[in-house]
Amino acid sequence: MSNWYIQSGKDSDVVISTRIRFARNIAGYRFNPNKEEAYEIEKNIEEKANEIGYNLKFLKLKNMDEITKLSLVEKNIISPELAVKEDKGAILINEEENICVMINEEEHFRIQVFNSGLELENTLNLAIEVDEKIQELFNIAKSKEYGYLTSCPTNLGTGMRVSVMVHLPGLTRTGNIRKILNTITNFGMEIRGIHGENTKSEGDMYQISNKQTIGVSEEEIIRKLKIITEKIIEQERIARKYLAEDEIELEDKVYRSYGILKNCRKISQSEAVKLLTEVKLGTDMGIITEITDKKVLELYLYIKPANLQKYFGTEMNVKERDKKRAEMIKRIMQ
Repeated sequence: MSNWYIQSGKDSDVVISTRIRFARNIAGYRFNPNKEEAYEIEKNIEEKANEIGYNLKFLKLKNMDEITKLSLVEKNIISPELAVKEDKGAILINEEENICVMINEEEHFRIQVFNSGLELENTLNLAIEVDEKIQELFNIAKSKEYGYLTSCPTNLGTGMRVSVMVHLPGLTRTGNIRKILNTITNFGMEIRGIHGENTKSEGDMYQISNKQTIGVSEEEIIRKLKIITEKIIEQERIARKYLAEDEIELEDKVYRSYGILKNCRKISQSEAVKLLTEVKLGTDMGIITEITDKKVLELYLYIKPANLQKYFGTEMNVKERDKKRAEMIKRIMQ
């Protein structure tokens, strides 16, 4: 079975993926533990990992090589902040990588469940299951007044962040993206780059998530985000229809991008991302039929430096990566 990040899901022409995240802390420990406390928390979690279930493996970040850590960041499975922690930090992760619990990142637990496409309800149900299992095994910090207690006040209450990753080339090219982004913000949602807070959009990809976590239920957060996401899907598809009115112009643009990707001998990540956003648009609109959705998602994964090195099983410098990236693209596009 393929991992979630190289599968197509519901409305995956616009929505790349869904993520539900719960912030949780163990009562009796500081929310920002020192090295000794962090070690104690991690040891406690490691001992109970099998009881949580879901075939979760406990992995310490300090025992991972840099490429493996960065490959997980590129897949958006762990945060860049966790990846750079040298003396503390661990994860619980299953083989499919659709469940990943970050340990001692900003909170003791950051329970994450992922899905391809727009899959809010099913993702929430699984996240709640994992959360309930963890709460059976650990005394989680909470209060009647504030709900779940967290190191960052913005996570108080439910402690839940719901995110959808969207691809918006139509709205970008028709000049309507700024209006849509302002609307999202006005509805109490945040829009960020693909790696979350303080990161930029790459290849017309954006991450939309809820701002409010306190004084609102999980179901209400999901309902609101679903309404907004469905509206964005509708607006993006309208924008694409508008682009399709100039048929030759659109076909020329997406096939030029396809041709460069397939025939280049070396290519940087930034250029590959720009070309791939056009190819995905062409594939989703039925213009390009020579490549499947699955292959487009594989390309998105393996054009990134760490996963490219994982693909070939060897470390490379920038020049070598540019050459090998072109080779990998050709292999996948065949």
